[in-house]
Amino acid sequence: MQPRFPGAPAQPPQTAPVTKDTPLIASPVAGWPDAAAGSAAQKQQSQGGQTTPKAAETAPLFAPMNVAPAARPAAKAPDTPTEEAEFRIGVQVDLVDLIFTATDKHGRFIKDLKKDDVRLLDEGKPPVRIEAFESETGLPLRVGLLIDASNSIRERFRFEQDAAVEFLNQVVRPDSDRAFVIGFDSISDLTQDYTEDTEKLARGVRVLRPGGGTALHDAVYQASEKLAKAPLRGPARRAIILLSDGDDNQSRHTREEAIEAALRAEVIIYVISTNLTDGDRKGDKILMRYAEATGGRVFFPLHLEDVSNAFTEIQDELRSQYVIAYKPENFVSDGRYRAISLNAPGRSNVKIRARKGYYAPKSSQ
Repeated sequence: MQPRFPGAPAQPPQTAPVTKDTPLIASPVAGWPDAAAGSAAQKQQSQGGQTTPKAAETAPLFAPMNVAPAARPAAKAPDTPTEEAEFRIGVQVDLVDLIFTATDKHGRFIKDLKKDDVRLLDEGKPPVRIEAFESETGLPLRVGLLIDASNSIRERFRFEQDAAVEFLNQVVRPDSDRAFVIGFDSISDLTQDYTEDTEKLARGVRVLRPGGGTALHDAVYQASEKLAKAPLRGPARRAIILLSDGDDNQSRHTREEAIEAALRAEVIIYVISTNLTDGDRKGDKILMRYAEATGGRVFFPLHLEDVSNAFTEIQDELRSQYVIAYKPENFVSDGRYRAISLNAPGRSNVKIRARKGYYAPKSSQ
């Protein structure tokens, strides 16, 4: 598609058409419209008018270098991202961005990993090519904080609130990060929308009161859809921080439907269990499934100071990840799930954590 250039004035009907011998960069000589003509053409376009096919075909590709300022619109270029525009990383036609974390056996981040150290399989096959392999640190965060406010965690609810406020004070950076708060029992309640103001976020946590059933899967589904439409000016990390015991008795969506929504939105789910023991409970298995499917982690803290440490690890991990962009073999835009396998066979001390797969975009044709 031919690019558009702001400031390129409309060509009047009497001007000879551009030919192969016409220079692309022109000087203000006869045949070029003056500032008033350029402004009139812009005004016509801004009011919904259209130039004739001949004028569109004969308009020069570039405006003259010293054209009068009045002839140049003040508007941003159409391709400039704005706060309202959505910037999506992940699957772009047939290019996949895979975010992953590399640690040693002690959980310390590995920051010297190279492209040749990793082995990637998409649907069991190596990629056609790897477009990029980068270590990305300090990216802005878009975080959904989900707090279980059901009757099942009534005795531990203050514990949850203190942990959540502590996290928000640690992780949210002004002018960079944005977060929202959702409390859930039998329904989900957005108590604070996207903001960088930690006081507002803390109030969104403090207004929650325990009671009712538990619709965990619905809350994850809603937060994933909200993160998919997060306001961005560039690349960022999307994450859900979930505080819950893993019980669910009210959701309309299943756990796997919620995981699919998270994968489609490129969301990593980190879980802090509010169970008081680290036993192998049914709820903990549900929480582990959320974390493992999306490339996140699950924590089982017993004390508030342990929660603070868990949040610090989550924050460090979100800002210490790798991204590998690649073209899959036999890629089809059919909307289906594609399994991913990623490891570092040449580095025995490296453990890689990434989502287990993704959903290909579905062609509109």
